[in-house]
Amino acid sequence: MIQGHLVLNHVTGAGASDGSGGSDPAAWNDKYTNFRYVSFATPATTENEADYLSRAGRFPKNWENFHNNPGHDCLSGDICAGYWGPDVCYYPGAYGQSSNAIHNPPQSSDYMRNEVRSWLIWYKKQMGIDGWRFDAVKHFLPSAMEDFLYNLQFSAGWASGGDEMFAVGEYVGGGAELDNWCASVQNRAGTFDFGLRGSIYGIITGNGNFDMGSIPGAQQGNRLRTVPFVNNHDTFRPILTTDGNYNGWDTSQELAAHIDPYDGRLSAAYAVAFAVDGTPTVFIEDLFDLGKLGNRFTHDPKVAAQLPMRSDIANIIWCHQHLRFKEGAYKVPHGSGDLLVIERSGKAIIGVTDSWTAWQTVTIGTDFPAGTVLKDHSGATVETATVGGDKTVTIKVPPCNGEALNGRRCYAIWGPLTPPGYTANVRETTQEWEMADDLGDSHPLSLQQGGQLPAYSVETRTVGKIFVAASSPVTFYLFLSDSLNGVTVELYNDQTLVHSESPSVTGSYTPNFTGWLTIKVRNTEATSPGQIVWVVMTYKPPAQVTTDLFDSKLNATGDWDLYHRMVNWPPSKL
Repeated sequence: MIQGHLVLNHVTGAGASDGSGGSDPAAWNDKYTNFRYVSFATPATTENEADYLSRAGRFPKNWENFHNNPGHDCLSGDICAGYWGPDVCYYPGAYGQSSNAIHNPPQSSDYMRNEVRSWLIWYKKQMGIDGWRFDAVKHFLPSAMEDFLYNLQFSAGWASGGDEMFAVGEYVGGGAELDNWCASVQNRAGTFDFGLRGSIYGIITGNGNFDMGSIPGAQQGNRLRTVPFVNNHDTFRPILTTDGNYNGWDTSQELAAHIDPYDGRLSAAYAVAFAVDGTPTVFIEDLFDLGKLGNRFTHDPKVAAQLPMRSDIANIIWCHQHLRFKEGAYKVPHGSGDLLVIERSGKAIIGVTDSWTAWQTVTIGTDFPAGTVLKDHSGATVETATVGGDKTVTIKVPPCNGEALNGRRCYAIWGPLTPPGYTANVRETTQEWEMADDLGDSHPLSLQQGGQLPAYSVETRTVGKIFVAASSPVTFYLFLSDSLNGVTVELYNDQTLVHSESPSVTGSYTPNFTGWLTIKVRNTEATSPGQIVWVVMTYKPPAQVTTDLFDSKLNATGDWDLYHRMVNWPPSKL
């Protein structure tokens, strides 16, 4: 899944690199609300005020687009308060012009809602996104969120996600609040289950005294699109040493209390999150050991020894996939103080305990057929269990102290001797690039992509790059703003032209290599006027990539600096 992680509630960073041009003296509240963007036609030339305020990239924003404004004079409460910067206003009257910008197009009623809707559809097509995570949905109108979701589902043309489109909103609240928000967006999105997370946190902090049988009751009621989780970037704010190791916690910046990935009951937390209904999420610092090895900023992610996985979490993911948990109905055959047992009907039986030293043994009713021989796919024990004629089975669950085989802690996952199996679905990816002058960037140090085709010229414009697999066909089609004038498509392997179709609005190419394919377009004839072109590419990337072969193309130095900057991006920038 290609997932978009979006913040639609607030915008920050107005102004050039030093803030020049970002301030509007006429603004009622936060003065830094002049948002102007580079584009192919107006790249950044300097970082002064005049340069910034002249930038004509798509979707500029002014102070009237944020709270408070003449159309909605409000600064308090969940919808209006500017907790994280200028707070977007989706009320119809939130429009107007800057008092000092040079590029200052007029706005009209519902400017922000209309422009965000259009931007989301453009972004979905551009990136080939098929799933969404929306930040801080508690803090803008549910009617706006429902509007955006509906249009992403049904009004994005070929990219429409339909009823099955994955979407989750970050709404911090109790179960009833989560359910009410899901209903308010007509169940087009689910929520992160903060109620369940509270119980998961109780497992960690209860020191073996948490009531495991209470966990199912902590889940939100509306679980159509719910997302169970253990940690996320808002709950996890470690204080780091210079080499990236944990050195305490910045709890004042945590949305909810963190769960330490080195806690011995972490495996119980993830076993619960994967067993219950919903689409579980795994936090990177829980799966990968980044907190004590001293190589957070220097590790090579291709070398397992430098980026070790927590074996229990990896095993739970494997079992979830290969035993196909979610194909079985959700049932709770046993719940007691020290033990919770969840069956995914006829697929897997997941036992979870918070006891540090005591093995748990229990006999339960099951939907597995009589005579089925089950094994513990966690590997905590080599014993098997056979379903009796009365459709009961006795299972064991290891304690949390790590004494079980393979060092397993707190959980067991019983299923058929031979699991159904899992095959990763290598899906086609389709992306659409709009070649317009108010998108892209022509600065020499940029990617130099985008821009409409220049008038009376056969100069090429670079569309972008896709990562293709050898012998896997690439197809394309074009929409032209001027259908009377032909366009030529050129495909490059690095600097080598490998395919050209002229003039063409459809075509295909089968590469004989795996790697980056660069797409360029141009007018076929030098007598053609300029025009906007939409380029749609469909391809199937390789199932696996031998990254050593492509290190040198990651960035100028090939040293994974970009990767490390992304992994360690400050929470304030997320």
